[in-house]
Amino acid sequence: MKLSNKFTLSRIILSPVIFIIYFLPIWTGKFSALSVFVGIPLLGFMEFTDFLDGFFARRNNEVSDFGKLFDPFADITVHLTTFLCFMFSVSGTGYIPAVIFILILYREMTMNFIRMVAAKKGTAIAARKGGKFKTVMYVVSEFFALIVESLIRLDTVPSCIESLRTVSLVLFIICLVLCYASFADYIVHFGKILKE
Repeated sequence: MKLSNKFTLSRIILSPVIFIIYFLPIWTGKFSALSVFVGIPLLGFMEFTDFLDGFFARRNNEVSDFGKLFDPFADITVHLTTFLCFMFSVSGTGYIPAVIFILILYREMTMNFIRMVAAKKGTAIAARKGGKFKTVMYVVSEFFALIVESLIRLDTVPSCIESLRTVSLVLFIICLVLCYASFADYIVHFGKILKE
């Protein structure tokens, strides 16, 4: 397996790991500090591998149609896993409403289907600027929610916690808007393939 694809694969493998680490304190009432000190670096590493796979694919001339499908699949796995986590909190109130999560899920699954249809027609749909910007917003929203949740888990809840929750909600709403805006952009640019 190419080095770039190994970095991509690592995100898929680590997605259930971060899921378990996040939910341990919710399931057991213990390990809150552990979930913070492992969860934040782990999510950081997972997102960094998204840079690494692209970097090494270009540097080692490993860019391939498979990689153009594998990378967004890994991204979807990571983001949907973390978004699902943020529907819950040790305090009982999550950061992303179910309706936003399910709408993002529908968009991502539909986009995955479109990529498969295009691949069958011999076209690999690479990430466009709108899709990349959407992904950056996903990452910002994830880390913001994780930091707020970490403050709660470490019993260092600031007086402005409700304001932070509101900001987190706004970030996820922006994610929802951007994901459908970028989806429309993909439809405009690759609609001909779908028509055929």
